[in-house]
Amino acid sequence: MRVEIWSDIACPWCYVGKARFEKALDAFPHRDDVEVVHRSFELDPGRAKGDIQPVIKMLTKKYGMSEAQAQAGEENLGAQAAAEGLAYRTRDRDHGNTFDMHRLLHFAKEQGRQDELIGLLYKANFAEERTVFDDDERLVELAVAAGLDADAARGVLADPKAYADDVRADEREAAELGANGVPFFVLDRKYGVSGAQPAEVFAQALTQAWGERPPLKLIQDASADAEACGPDGCAVPQH
Repeated sequence: MRVEIWSDIACPWCYVGKARFEKALDAFPHRDDVEVVHRSFELDPGRAKGDIQPVIKMLTKKYGMSEAQAQAGEENLGAQAAAEGLAYRTRDRDHGNTFDMHRLLHFAKEQGRQDELIGLLYKANFAEERTVFDDDERLVELAVAAGLDADAARGVLADPKAYADDVRADEREAAELGANGVPFFVLDRKYGVSGAQPAEVFAQALTQAWGERPPLKLIQDASADAEACGPDGCAVPQH
């Protein structure tokens, strides 16, 4: 079974939602048969790469709230994150463009290191003091920590076209699926779960999606009795 997760590194609920989903997945009896793929979604796609500002300032401008309201929201998010065992800096975080991070995540997917990288990106953005928005070398360091080659990661970041089409394709697909916010979880292209739901909801969704998977239908034809290997070994025709 495949679970696709549309998310953005700048999204705190994606950070929390990933932890809640993984809690449910770890307890799922068929966990080893579930493939998780992370898909791209930008919350602020129009922001220029160099346009970096404090999170509180961004929130007051975008949502028309006061600084006190924005800070209260950050404190609430910090508590929600802590409940999932996640570190979260409620003050002095910044906000910026995440397009290059998504491009790097597509590269990491090809190398089988996508989940490792997205986890490090979340931690760096929400829990660590050093920003992830103003220096490509910071992203290279995180890529190396995830098991990727430094020069290869640096090459991806230096080429604005590298994996750009993959990011845009993910975003178009999210729109086609009706996802106008993240996190958004799609199970076997049959069920969708929106938001950072409690682990119990993810557990129910996994169980339901697994239980409704169609049984395999064998094509019966003249080759149905063709030679095959089984638990007792391989039958070798005698001539």
